[in-house]
Amino acid sequence: MPRILTRYRNGNYVVTLYADGTKAKETMGDAFIASFPDSIDLKITDYCVNNCSMCHERSSAAGRHGVLSHPIIDTFHSGMEVAIGGGNPLSHPDLLPFLKRLKERRVIPNITVNVIDLKKDTALIEELIRARLVYGVGVSCHAFDEFAVDFALAHTNVVLHVINGVFPVEDYRKLAGKGLKVLILGYKEFGRGREYLSSAVRERMRETREHLSEILPAFKVVSFDNLALTQLAVKEVIGTERFDEMYMGADGEASMYVDLVREEYALSSASEERMPLENTLEACFQALRGTARR
Repeated sequence: MPRILTRYRNGNYVVTLYADGTKAKETMGDAFIASFPDSIDLKITDYCVNNCSMCHERSSAAGRHGVLSHPIIDTFHSGMEVAIGGGNPLSHPDLLPFLKRLKERRVIPNITVNVIDLKKDTALIEELIRARLVYGVGVSCHAFDEFAVDFALAHTNVVLHVINGVFPVEDYRKLAGKGLKVLILGYKEFGRGREYLSSAVRERMRETREHLSEILPAFKVVSFDNLALTQLAVKEVIGTERFDEMYMGADGEASMYVDLVREEYALSSASEERMPLENTLEACFQALRGTARR
């Protein structure tokens, strides 16, 4: 059994996070009722020079950096996970002091980078891992990439991020059988993703759904965001009992999205309805719970 990274109480349940990234929730109740989010998807910048055709954030070289001194950071809870992204989060000039601040608060930071930026800043990312300034590293790949595979095999806390409808089925097969961890993200039909959507994208979505039962056992771990769960009908593939055992809840039940560039928050990064950022996490989270119940 991997070592326990942190354990804490949130509302009526206890969260245990293990060093290999596994999260377990236990409750004596009939449902998990959170007092604050277990995890936050945190955008810290819109700056990125990669110009990915499907980028739903429309990140670019003209993109602004977020203000990492916002008061909401001081209300983050010990033990909660923060998935830091952008844009290219490695480009933010205040990234290192920000990560140190999160570490002092005993927050568990993870970071997501494009494989292009991984290749440019490999040494920096490895130093962040060694210093335990980040725990998990997500590497975004649009197709099979040997460098990303080698990096993931060398670091047990690396997860390859792929987008449904972008990453082809034949490339899942190239990754198969290596003991890799993969996160499949739903295709977001806004930002540049709206213009990139095509019959080819829809066909790749169909093929991935058709071959999902083949993809799942080919990896050490396969996880999904809520959008991908719906697009790929994962519950139908794995069965209700297994799905219910592993499902971490709908957007807003124990998670949320925070954009420090525009100072907004939402149920998820796929939400087009955004609200102005409050100064406390609890104020935002409670407002989101009301939104989710509508």
